[in-house]
Amino acid sequence: MAQESTRIAAGVDVGTECVKATIVADGGQVMGRAVMPTSGYFQAVVHEVLAAALDDAQRKEGDLAGIGATGFGMHCVPAATLTVQESACHALGAFQQVGTAMTLVNVGGRDPHVITVDARGRQLNSRGARRCANGIGSFLMFAARHLDVSPTRLQELAASAEGTAASVSSYCSVFSAADVLERLREGASREAIALGCIRSIAERITEIGGLSAPVMICGGVAEYFPGVLHALDELTGTKVHAVTDPIFTGAVGAALRVLHPVPEA
Repeated sequence: MAQESTRIAAGVDVGTECVKATIVADGGQVMGRAVMPTSGYFQAVVHEVLAAALDDAQRKEGDLAGIGATGFGMHCVPAATLTVQESACHALGAFQQVGTAMTLVNVGGRDPHVITVDARGRQLNSRGARRCANGIGSFLMFAARHLDVSPTRLQELAASAEGTAASVSSYCSVFSAADVLERLREGASREAIALGCIRSIAERITEIGGLSAPVMICGGVAEYFPGVLHALDELTGTKVHAVTDPIFTGAVGAALRVLHPVPEA
Protein backbone atom coordinates (compact mmCIF):
# COMPACT_ATOMS: atom_id res chain seq x y z
CA MET A 1 0.00 0.00 0.00
CA ALA A 2 1.11 3.57 -0.62
CA GLN A 3 2.36 5.43 2.45
CA GLU A 4 0.12 8.17 3.89
CA SER A 5 2.68 10.82 2.90
CA THR A 6 2.32 9.79 -0.73
CA ARG A 7 -1.42 9.20 -0.98
CA ILE A 8 -2.59 8.83 -4.55
CA ALA A 9 -6.02 8.75 -6.17
CA ALA A 10 -7.43 8.06 -9.60
CA GLY A 11 -9.74 10.33 -11.55
CA VAL A 12 -11.84 9.01 -14.42
CA ASP A 13 -13.65 11.34 -16.81
CA VAL A 14 -16.10 9.38 -18.94
CA GLY A 15 -16.98 11.50 -21.96
CA THR A 16 -19.00 10.84 -25.08
CA GLU A 17 -15.93 10.83 -27.34
CA CYS A 18 -13.11 9.73 -24.99
CA VAL A 19 -12.58 8.20 -21.56
CA LYS A 20 -9.70 9.75 -19.63
CA ALA A 21 -7.98 8.53 -16.46
CA THR A 22 -5.26 10.07 -14.31
CA ILE A 23 -3.32 8.95 -11.24
CA VAL A 24 -2.62 11.98 -9.05
CA ALA A 25 -0.42 12.32 -5.97
CA ASP A 26 -1.33 14.19 -2.80
CA GLY A 27 0.47 17.36 -3.91
CA GLY A 28 -1.25 17.44 -7.30
CA GLN A 29 1.48 15.74 -9.36
CA VAL A 30 0.10 13.66 -12.23
CA MET A 31 1.87 10.32 -12.01
CA GLY A 32 0.09 8.48 -14.80
CA ARG A 33 -2.59 9.05 -17.38
CA ALA A 34 -4.37 7.39 -20.29
CA VAL A 35 -7.07 8.24 -22.81
CA MET A 36 -9.06 5.99 -25.11
CA PRO A 37 -11.93 6.56 -27.54
CA THR A 38 -15.37 5.84 -26.14
CA SER A 39 -16.79 2.76 -27.83
CA GLY A 40 -19.05 -0.11 -26.87
CA TYR A 41 -19.93 -0.35 -23.18
CA PHE A 42 -18.61 2.47 -21.02
CA GLN A 43 -17.66 0.06 -18.24
CA ALA A 44 -15.33 -1.93 -20.50
CA VAL A 45 -13.49 1.19 -21.69
CA VAL A 46 -13.28 2.50 -18.11
CA HIS A 47 -11.64 -0.73 -16.96
CA GLU A 48 -9.12 -0.60 -19.79
CA VAL A 49 -8.20 3.07 -19.47
CA LEU A 50 -7.86 2.92 -15.67
CA ALA A 51 -5.56 -0.09 -15.98
CA ALA A 52 -3.48 1.80 -18.54
CA ALA A 53 -3.17 4.87 -16.29
CA LEU A 54 -2.12 2.70 -13.33
CA ASP A 55 0.45 0.99 -15.54
CA ASP A 56 1.76 4.40 -16.65
CA ALA A 57 2.14 5.39 -12.98
CA GLN A 58 3.62 1.98 -12.11
CA ARG A 59 1.05 1.55 -9.38
CA LYS A 60 -1.73 -0.90 -8.52
CA GLU A 61 -5.39 -0.24 -7.81
CA GLY A 62 -4.78 -1.24 -4.20
CA ASP A 63 -2.46 1.74 -3.81
CA LEU A 64 -5.28 4.19 -4.42
CA ALA A 65 -6.95 6.24 -1.69
CA GLY A 66 -10.02 6.25 -3.90
CA ILE A 67 -11.37 6.74 -7.41
CA GLY A 68 -13.21 9.89 -8.42
CA ALA A 69 -15.56 9.72 -11.38
CA THR A 70 -17.00 12.52 -13.49
CA GLY A 71 -18.37 13.19 -16.96
CA PHE A 72 -21.33 12.00 -18.98
CA GLY A 73 -20.82 8.35 -17.98
CA MET A 74 -19.55 8.82 -14.43
CA HIS A 75 -22.02 6.28 -13.07
CA CYS A 76 -20.37 3.67 -15.30
CA VAL A 77 -17.23 3.56 -13.14
CA PRO A 78 -17.94 0.50 -10.97
CA ALA A 79 -15.09 1.08 -8.49
CA ALA A 80 -15.75 4.80 -7.99
CA THR A 81 -15.65 5.98 -4.38
CA LEU A 82 -16.86 9.45 -5.34
CA THR A 83 -18.83 10.95 -8.22
CA VAL A 84 -18.52 14.68 -8.89
CA GLN A 85 -20.30 17.02 -11.29
CA GLU A 86 -17.96 17.70 -14.21
CA SER A 87 -17.85 21.50 -14.08
CA ALA A 88 -16.61 21.32 -10.48
CA CYS A 89 -13.90 18.84 -11.53
CA HIS A 90 -12.75 20.96 -14.45
CA ALA A 91 -12.65 24.03 -12.20
CA LEU A 92 -10.43 22.28 -9.66
CA GLY A 93 -8.24 20.62 -12.28
CA ALA A 94 -7.59 23.94 -14.02
CA PHE A 95 -7.02 25.75 -10.72
CA GLN A 96 -4.34 23.20 -9.82
CA GLN A 97 -2.34 24.61 -12.74
CA VAL A 98 -3.33 28.27 -12.83
CA GLY A 99 -3.72 29.00 -9.12
CA THR A 100 -5.98 32.04 -9.61
CA ALA A 101 -9.62 32.89 -10.21
CA MET A 102 -10.55 32.59 -13.88
CA THR A 103 -13.21 32.07 -16.49
CA LEU A 104 -12.83 28.47 -17.65
CA VAL A 105 -14.29 27.27 -20.94
CA ASN A 106 -14.78 23.53 -20.99
CA VAL A 107 -15.32 22.24 -24.52
CA GLY A 108 -15.61 18.49 -24.92
CA GLY A 109 -17.47 16.09 -27.13
CA ARG A 110 -20.90 17.02 -25.83
CA ASP A 111 -21.94 20.30 -24.20
CA PRO A 112 -19.69 23.38 -23.79
CA HIS A 113 -19.70 25.30 -20.51
CA VAL A 114 -18.37 28.66 -19.36
CA ILE A 115 -17.38 28.21 -15.71
CA THR A 116 -16.58 30.95 -13.20
CA VAL A 117 -13.81 29.70 -10.89
CA ASP A 118 -13.02 31.49 -7.63
CA ALA A 119 -9.66 32.03 -5.93
CA ARG A 120 -9.98 28.69 -4.10
CA GLY A 121 -10.65 26.60 -7.17
CA ARG A 122 -14.39 26.33 -6.62
CA GLN A 123 -17.00 26.53 -9.35
CA LEU A 124 -19.16 29.55 -8.64
CA ASN A 125 -21.45 29.05 -11.62
CA SER A 126 -21.57 27.26 -14.94
CA ARG A 127 -23.39 28.35 -18.07
CA GLY A 128 -24.05 26.01 -20.98
CA ALA A 129 -25.10 26.43 -24.59
CA ARG A 130 -28.63 25.86 -25.79
CA ARG A 131 -29.32 22.14 -26.09
CA CYS A 132 -29.35 22.07 -29.90
CA ALA A 133 -25.86 23.64 -29.98
CA ASN A 134 -24.36 20.72 -28.03
CA GLY A 135 -22.23 17.99 -29.56
CA ILE A 136 -19.28 20.22 -30.43
CA GLY A 137 -16.56 17.57 -30.38
CA SER A 138 -18.75 15.09 -32.21
CA PHE A 139 -19.49 17.70 -34.90
CA LEU A 140 -15.78 18.44 -35.43
CA MET A 141 -15.04 14.72 -35.76
CA PHE A 142 -17.84 14.51 -38.34
CA ALA A 143 -16.44 17.50 -40.24
CA ALA A 144 -12.91 16.10 -40.27
CA ARG A 145 -14.15 12.79 -41.63
CA HIS A 146 -16.08 14.41 -44.47
CA LEU A 147 -13.18 16.75 -45.28
CA ASP A 148 -10.89 13.70 -45.38
CA VAL A 149 -8.38 14.88 -42.78
CA SER A 150 -7.41 13.67 -39.34
CA PRO A 151 -9.08 15.73 -36.58
CA THR A 152 -5.76 17.26 -35.53
CA ARG A 153 -5.22 18.57 -39.09
CA LEU A 154 -8.56 20.37 -39.32
CA GLN A 155 -6.99 23.63 -38.11
CA GLU A 156 -4.07 23.20 -40.52
CA LEU A 157 -6.59 22.91 -43.33
CA ALA A 158 -8.51 25.94 -42.05
CA ALA A 159 -5.32 28.01 -41.76
CA SER A 160 -4.64 27.56 -45.46
CA ALA A 161 -8.04 28.94 -46.48
CA GLU A 162 -7.94 31.88 -48.85
CA GLY A 163 -10.66 34.49 -48.47
CA THR A 164 -13.69 34.12 -46.19
CA ALA A 165 -14.88 31.06 -44.33
CA ALA A 166 -17.67 28.96 -45.82
CA SER A 167 -21.02 29.47 -44.10
CA VAL A 168 -21.53 26.85 -41.37
CA SER A 169 -24.35 27.33 -38.85
CA SER A 170 -23.47 27.95 -35.22
CA TYR A 171 -27.05 27.56 -34.00
CA CYS A 172 -27.53 23.80 -34.13
CA SER A 173 -25.19 20.82 -34.43
CA VAL A 174 -27.55 19.07 -36.85
CA PHE A 175 -27.74 22.18 -39.04
CA SER A 176 -23.95 22.54 -38.86
CA ALA A 177 -23.39 18.99 -40.08
CA ALA A 178 -25.91 19.49 -42.88
CA ASP A 179 -24.12 22.72 -43.85
CA VAL A 180 -20.82 20.86 -44.24
CA LEU A 181 -22.42 18.47 -46.73
CA GLU A 182 -24.20 21.32 -48.52
CA ARG A 183 -20.98 23.33 -48.90
CA LEU A 184 -19.19 20.26 -50.27
CA ARG A 185 -22.00 19.70 -52.77
CA GLU A 186 -21.78 23.34 -53.84
CA GLY A 187 -18.06 22.98 -54.51
CA ALA A 188 -16.68 25.15 -51.68
CA SER A 189 -13.04 24.45 -50.93
CA ARG A 190 -12.21 22.05 -48.13
CA GLU A 191 -10.09 24.79 -46.57
CA ALA A 192 -12.97 27.29 -46.47
CA ILE A 193 -15.32 24.69 -44.99
CA ALA A 194 -12.77 23.78 -42.32
CA LEU A 195 -12.43 27.44 -41.38
CA GLY A 196 -16.21 27.75 -41.28
CA CYS A 197 -16.40 24.79 -38.88
CA ILE A 198 -13.81 26.25 -36.54
CA ARG A 199 -15.55 29.63 -36.49
CA SER A 200 -18.92 27.94 -35.94
CA ILE A 201 -17.64 26.39 -32.70
CA ALA A 202 -16.12 29.67 -31.50
CA GLU A 203 -19.42 31.45 -32.19
CA ARG A 204 -21.35 28.89 -30.13
CA ILE A 205 -19.04 29.54 -27.19
CA THR A 206 -19.18 33.34 -27.42
CA GLU A 207 -22.99 33.14 -27.53
CA ILE A 208 -22.91 31.63 -24.01
CA GLY A 209 -21.33 34.86 -22.75
CA GLY A 210 -19.50 35.56 -19.51
CA LEU A 211 -15.98 35.42 -20.97
CA SER A 212 -14.28 37.76 -18.50
CA ALA A 213 -10.47 37.74 -18.44
CA PRO A 214 -8.46 35.76 -17.63
CA VAL A 215 -9.97 33.09 -19.88
CA MET A 216 -8.64 29.53 -19.91
CA ILE A 217 -9.93 26.61 -21.96
CA CYS A 218 -9.90 22.87 -21.30
CA GLY A 219 -11.42 19.72 -22.75
CA GLY A 220 -10.86 17.53 -25.77
CA VAL A 221 -11.61 20.28 -28.30
CA ALA A 222 -8.76 22.38 -26.88
CA GLU A 223 -6.51 19.31 -27.13
CA TYR A 224 -7.33 18.27 -30.68
CA PHE A 225 -8.70 21.44 -32.31
CA PRO A 226 -6.47 24.33 -31.15
CA GLY A 227 -7.81 26.55 -33.94
CA VAL A 228 -10.90 27.17 -31.81
CA LEU A 229 -8.70 29.17 -29.42
CA HIS A 230 -7.50 31.43 -32.22
CA ALA A 231 -11.08 31.97 -33.41
CA LEU A 232 -12.16 32.84 -29.87
CA ASP A 233 -9.32 35.36 -29.64
CA GLU A 234 -10.58 37.08 -32.78
CA LEU A 235 -14.27 37.04 -31.85
CA THR A 236 -13.87 38.19 -28.24
CA GLY A 237 -10.78 40.39 -28.39
CA THR A 238 -9.58 38.52 -25.29
CA LYS A 239 -6.55 36.24 -25.27
CA VAL A 240 -7.63 32.68 -24.56
CA HIS A 241 -5.08 30.22 -23.16
CA ALA A 242 -5.35 26.43 -22.94
CA VAL A 243 -4.39 24.67 -19.73
CA THR A 244 -1.65 22.06 -20.04
CA ASP A 245 -2.96 18.71 -21.31
CA PRO A 246 -6.51 20.09 -21.50
CA ILE A 247 -8.19 16.76 -22.21
CA PHE A 248 -7.21 15.48 -18.74
CA THR A 249 -8.42 18.49 -16.71
CA GLY A 250 -11.65 16.86 -15.52
CA ALA A 251 -9.94 13.60 -14.57
CA VAL A 252 -7.29 15.48 -12.59
CA GLY A 253 -10.01 17.41 -10.78
CA ALA A 254 -11.88 14.21 -9.93
CA ALA A 255 -8.75 12.70 -8.39
CA LEU A 256 -8.06 15.89 -6.43
CA ARG A 257 -11.59 15.83 -5.03
CA VAL A 258 -10.87 12.39 -3.60
CA LEU A 259 -7.63 13.58 -2.00
CA HIS A 260 -8.79 17.02 -0.89
CA PRO A 261 -12.57 17.50 -0.85
CA VAL A 262 -13.47 21.11 -1.66
CA PRO A 263 -16.55 22.64 0.00
CA GLU A 264 -19.04 24.12 -2.41
CA ALA A 265 -19.22 27.93 -2.60
